[in-house]
Amino acid sequence: MAQHFFGNGGSSLSSSLSSLFSRRRIAYEWRNGGPVITTAILLVCVAVWLVEIVTRFLAPTVFSAIVSNGSFAPLYFSTRPWTAVTSMFLHSTSIFHILFNMLTLWMVGPVLEKMLGHWQYFTLYMLSGIGGSLGLMLWSTLMPRSWNTLAISAYGASGAIFGLFAALLAVYRRTGVDIRSMVVLLVINFAMPFFYQNIAWQAHVGGFVIGGLMTLLLMWRAPGIRKMGLNARTWLFGLILLVIIVAAMVWCAAALGASIALVG
Repeated sequence: MAQHFFGNGGSSLSSSLSSLFSRRRIAYEWRNGGPVITTAILLVCVAVWLVEIVTRFLAPTVFSAIVSNGSFAPLYFSTRPWTAVTSMFLHSTSIFHILFNMLTLWMVGPVLEKMLGHWQYFTLYMLSGIGGSLGLMLWSTLMPRSWNTLAISAYGASGAIFGLFAALLAVYRRTGVDIRSMVVLLVINFAMPFFYQNIAWQAHVGGFVIGGLMTLLLMWRAPGIRKMGLNARTWLFGLILLVIIVAAMVWCAAALGASIALVG
């Protein structure tokens, strides 16, 4: 009896999962503005986190290599530029870090993905995450005496998520939706570094600024811009912002290298 019961349960669970991730289901969600990109980002983050957990206990050397080569460190950006992207998908092995970020992503992401469109939303997310890395680099470069540039290393989806917060605020403000509850939530999130250590608030600010700026550009009603479709505007402003971000990060990397050389 017990064996027969669990057999059916496993089969039912397998059937439910295959239905959830079937091509037909994904195509349906894509056509109807479902959270396809949000779900994909969430699954990648959780999968990477599980790899971190397993390797931490079974292969510490591999775990160390993943963290050191995937985390974003301003001082090493010139030799590890990919970390501006990979750091968005890494999290602390503490359950609270990934749980808080993924819950927040699921609260904000699906709404924006439906409003903006899948690829526009993905562009916003990625630019915001890279903007978070830029925030860290700018702070390390402009405030070297109050920030240990040799030790700083950060990872997590928070920068990208703060960019989504900024985007939602901009959209809701334009459409007249009451944003007071969201403002309170943002204030709480921005205040967290005052109560908890080791939170890279600079990445939060960087992601918030870039996400908000990108959204304002997408909603810009200038005569020449108004005639462009959302997809064309995403390409135009996304590329412009990306070039500016990369140029700023290259400048920061050069300035950090020069400052370290002078100290040495």
